[in-house]
Amino acid sequence: MSLWFLLALMTVGAIFAVLWPLSRRTAVKREGRESAVYQDQLAEIDRDIANGLIGETEGAAARVEISRRLLAAADAEETSAVSSSLRLRRAAAMVALIGVPVLAGGLYLHLGSPALPDFPLASRARAPATGQSLDQLVAQVQTHLEKNPTDGRGWAVLAPVLGRLGRFDDAAQAFRNAIRYDGDNAARRAGLGEALAGAANGVVTTEAKAEFERAVVLDADEPKARYFLGVAAEQDGRPKEAAALWQDMLSKAQPDAPWRPVIEAALKRVGAAVPTPTDSASTKMPALSNDTIASVQGMSEGDRGAMIRGMVDRLASRLKQNGDDVEGWLRLARAYMVLKEPDNARAARDDARRALAANEAGLRKLNEGLKALGIDG
Repeated sequence: MSLWFLLALMTVGAIFAVLWPLSRRTAVKREGRESAVYQDQLAEIDRDIANGLIGETEGAAARVEISRRLLAAADAEETSAVSSSLRLRRAAAMVALIGVPVLAGGLYLHLGSPALPDFPLASRARAPATGQSLDQLVAQVQTHLEKNPTDGRGWAVLAPVLGRLGRFDDAAQAFRNAIRYDGDNAARRAGLGEALAGAANGVVTTEAKAEFERAVVLDADEPKARYFLGVAAEQDGRPKEAAALWQDMLSKAQPDAPWRPVIEAALKRVGAAVPTPTDSASTKMPALSNDTIASVQGMSEGDRGAMIRGMVDRLASRLKQNGDDVEGWLRLARAYMVLKEPDNARAARDDARRALAANEAGLRKLNEGLKALGIDG
């Protein structure tokens, strides 16, 4: 009740903020008339409220009654004066009394959410004080989604919030609905895998691993999926494979990548070396492109061969440590073709296929590249 009274009082105040300037000129010119008396009464009510002689409720009621009389008196006085000025003032009053509320309501219907269901007061009273606003938000969104189950964007927003709240089963279902109704992508597949792993107390189950692998197919550099694939390898008793995957992530990451501390901690956990950003940058081999090869055509045959051989050896050494780099395998195979060593190119092809056997997307990309180089088979 107090809220509605406050809103009514604010509405009256807003209306008189508009109406008061319209009557000022008349009040100044026609002192002693009835309208001036009502204006003095309004001022006296304000003084009484300020001095605590009357309460806000009585003051508001008195203001309304006196304002009604003031409007009537002003209307009578203006009728005997200029009729055009009267029409102008009445129009302004109509705007204040009707136009402003209608405009506000229209804007709310356009920009607000009048269809959003209310959160029951009883449920609010039972909710814990901590995190109450987030619980209310989740409850409102879930209520909305119960009525609109095909709202994929809503499921996509809700899913990660449920995961942070520890409601992993609900989060997994929300991710599935987001994929079903709003489209598949690597981030959602990785989120689904994380929810499944969370529901299994941190164990990367077969189902969770399958989701992470789907995420990598959609985006070979999806960090969450690659991290959890490393966790899966670690849990399966293959710490070296996990370390190689995480080291490759760091070798390709920016120095300020937000997930770098997580990967570094994982490497320390399995007792593997943690490459620094500088070390990571130095391990990246330049591509052996046509321009690179053409730039050394002026060298002697021996110098040119030595330069290319050094680049190839460094690349081959890195790929032995980490075989997940599809582009690296293609550069190595091409380099062997440039050096007129087809046997080594085919050996690199075979090594690459073995290294990428579990990476369906990477293997498909490799085969396409090998075909373009003419060493497929």
